[in-house]
Amino acid sequence: MTTLKDLLTAFLDHERDRNFSRCTLRNHRYQLTAFLDWLDAQEHTTTADQLRKAHLDAWLKHLNGHRTPKGLPFKAQSLNLHIIAARTFLDYLAARGFVPVGLPTALQCVKTPNLLPQGALTHAQARKLLAKVPTGTPEGYRNRAMLELLYSSGLRAAELLGLDVGDVDFAHATATVTGKGNKQRVVPIGRTALRCLESYLKAVRPFMARDPAERAVFLDRHGQRLRYNAFAQIVRACAARAAVDDVHVTAHTFRRSCATELLRGGANMYHVKDLLGHETLNTLKHYAKLTIADLKKTHEKCHPRERDEGQP
Repeated sequence: MTTLKDLLTAFLDHERDRNFSRCTLRNHRYQLTAFLDWLDAQEHTTTADQLRKAHLDAWLKHLNGHRTPKGLPFKAQSLNLHIIAARTFLDYLAARGFVPVGLPTALQCVKTPNLLPQGALTHAQARKLLAKVPTGTPEGYRNRAMLELLYSSGLRAAELLGLDVGDVDFAHATATVTGKGNKQRVVPIGRTALRCLESYLKAVRPFMARDPAERAVFLDRHGQRLRYNAFAQIVRACAARAAVDDVHVTAHTFRRSCATELLRGGANMYHVKDLLGHETLNTLKHYAKLTIADLKKTHEKCHPRERDEGQP
């Protein structure tokens, strides 16, 4: 009898064959392994034919009562990531006859609160953060080049870390990046980011490289391609050093900030969509919502009643 863990391996291979990002594969492996471990420990369920709706209901109850290491309940968005991963896995199983077609519908996402947009730096905050990155060591100069490129070109973290030396075209100030679905696109690099990147590649990377065959742009202290976890720690450390208020800074913050500032500056939304590598304009709402200050300025400028000041 094929076990659920065997089927999980096949599912992850299926996603890998469909060019899912390394980040998605890593998250699905973690989320679904935890799901199957719980089924085994709590429900003694290890094969697909044993799986019932009651097991899924009990797992959802477990998720809702779960606490973070700090003792806080999971946020709705975090719960939904686990639920979506499990439902996607069950959809895969149902399509292949391992579970009833209706079983995945037992997993419904929880309602998320309508939160105000968060996570975009103002240009002043971005300048402050970038200026605070120490550049007195090879790693520090590398960090400045990475963050400048993130902010300039709106890259995803995986796209940044996936860059090879041959992907950068200094003559045309562009880089060829590989995004979601293994799709490639060419993005512009701003003057400041290009200058930092060129200096890093010419003066710093040669001292960090150990293997001539390694083509990654950004290297760790061992001369290998920098990994996401190490990069995330770098971003957190740089943000803490800058003491940026009101924004929880992650690698994605620079991408959102890039899009927001471009739109504020009057950039065409279709150009911003192409820069970010999105299929539709609808996705931009996640990165570039107007702040209340922007909204108030627009209201004062455009609403006819605001021009009636002093009139009855």
